[in-house]
Amino acid sequence: MHQALSQRREKSARLFMSSVSLLGWLLILFSLVKLEPPAEPIVLVLLFIFLLISEYYPMPVWRGQTAITFPVVYVLFLLYGFPYTAIAYGGAVLIVNLIHRRPFRTVFFNPAQLVLSFYGAVLMLPYFKGLLDKLALTPTVQGFLEYFFLLALYVIINNLIVDLVLFIRPQHYSFKMWMQKNMTELNSAAISLIYGIILYVVGSQNRGEIDVFAYFFFFSPLVGISLLSATIARLKREKNRLKLLFSITSELNQMLPSQDWLSALKGRFNELIGAEASLLWIKRDGEWVLSFKDGRTLQNCELPAAAFEEFEEMRRPIIYNDRKKVGGPAAECFEDDVKAFVYSPLVIENETIGMFIIARSRTKSFQDDDVQSIATLANQLAVIIKTRMLFTEKEKRIVLEERNRIARDIHDGVAQTLAGAVMKLETAGKKFTKNPEETRKLVDESVLGLRESLKEVRESIYALRPYPTQKATLAEAILRKIEAVQKEFQQDIEFEIRGQELELSPMVEKVLFDTFQESLQNAIKHSQASAIEVLLSYQSEHILLRIKDDGKGFSLFQAMLKARNQPHFGILQMNDAAEKINASLQIDSKEGSGTEVVITVPRMGIEGENTNDQAHASG
Repeated sequence: MHQALSQRREKSARLFMSSVSLLGWLLILFSLVKLEPPAEPIVLVLLFIFLLISEYYPMPVWRGQTAITFPVVYVLFLLYGFPYTAIAYGGAVLIVNLIHRRPFRTVFFNPAQLVLSFYGAVLMLPYFKGLLDKLALTPTVQGFLEYFFLLALYVIINNLIVDLVLFIRPQHYSFKMWMQKNMTELNSAAISLIYGIILYVVGSQNRGEIDVFAYFFFFSPLVGISLLSATIARLKREKNRLKLLFSITSELNQMLPSQDWLSALKGRFNELIGAEASLLWIKRDGEWVLSFKDGRTLQNCELPAAAFEEFEEMRRPIIYNDRKKVGGPAAECFEDDVKAFVYSPLVIENETIGMFIIARSRTKSFQDDDVQSIATLANQLAVIIKTRMLFTEKEKRIVLEERNRIARDIHDGVAQTLAGAVMKLETAGKKFTKNPEETRKLVDESVLGLRESLKEVRESIYALRPYPTQKATLAEAILRKIEAVQKEFQQDIEFEIRGQELELSPMVEKVLFDTFQESLQNAIKHSQASAIEVLLSYQSEHILLRIKDDGKGFSLFQAMLKARNQPHFGILQMNDAAEKINASLQIDSKEGSGTEVVITVPRMGIEGENTNDQAHASG
């Protein structure tokens, strides 16, 4: 139902635009028939060039930009009449639209609606002129008021035509958008009005013959300001674009360790590129997975295998300007009125590992700058995804190595002990009647061996249990540990969390929790602290965990000397674990002044080496 209504509205909008285009270009063609040789062709050419420059370099105004061309159009009308004005105005707008490679429908609609708007204002001007004649005003004042009424009528008619198109179209046209458009047009009208005042003030003074140089110097400031301000605005847009692109890529890098790292793209990239929809597929273990979508995309989207084969063959961005002609292999994942697409593959070492697709509702709306921004982000995404894949592979390898280690321990330890115990018990069974003493000895040895085996089995089971941070977030695991310690030792412990909590990789959470647990244990058992403070801070560039106590402290130098003879000393274990996740560990302690342990983990590349490396020690 909604889709059918949307199609009807789109068809009505096209019909209206086609009607306006037809009427406008008929008017322009009719003006060609009525042309007469111009009195001053050089001035005509000069004014046309000024029109062209002003249209090509729109002047930035509050909340938008607009072409300040009305003063030039008005002077053309005064000097050469409507036919030359229609042809020059329509021709300049047509050329600029063609240069910008706008959609075919827009290329013909824009000149037509502007010429029709000016023609409608010209037709209505005599009614206002008749009223002004009755007031017996001075020529300068009357001329300016005529200019004002013509400008006002032109702005009203022009905005009415554009508003009708935007209201008829199925795309959302809010009151806020309407207000923003009208404020832009009012700013343009205000600048045109000021130039009209200057025109009549200067014209009222007797300065001799008005020639081509007079027009050149009069309109040069207007064109120069348009050119300069448009250039400045373009540079500002480019600066903001690069700034936002840098912000997005930096945030992606910082959020890489978290599971929801792609949330940095939500809304941000569509804002950067002016897109209305975007999708991201990532190839994982040979399978293509839809990992991200934003904007006007369909809820359910399943592509055939042939589409993914096309993805894998792409090595550089491809633009599909018109969905009706061809929209690419994933066009069906977007709403029907989304027309133009850019497919930007994520390529690493000549292998396509992802596909980033950006879409707009206007055909032929992607420029070279847009494609460059899309390709830049796609390259960044490719590096990040490949890095994340390597991290995942490393974690899988670590898990496999740990399983193999436990298997070796069981084989070399428990299995051998059990085998020896079985043999001794069998021997004891044979000697039970003949040599009871020898039998008892063998049984005792077997029981001792079985007890050792039981201990090793329990240790292996403990090692295989889910780690506290696997069953809860890091903050929850720390809080539960604090509650257990407070219940057992009645210890005063304060816990504070700062910043937005992130879901970190299992390795990072394990190292942070081990560091906390070791420091807490040392503070209670060795430092004899009365108060302990724990801080977990998620900052923009790193994650910080600090454990501070008011205990008796210790000499770090003496502790390091002690560690030479005791390789399992806790400080060394904590330091080794920190290094494996690229973290820095700082321990500040003096005898009699407490201890402070701080571990700082960067937000990028904080994966570890070995899930079994723990910072346990007796301190």
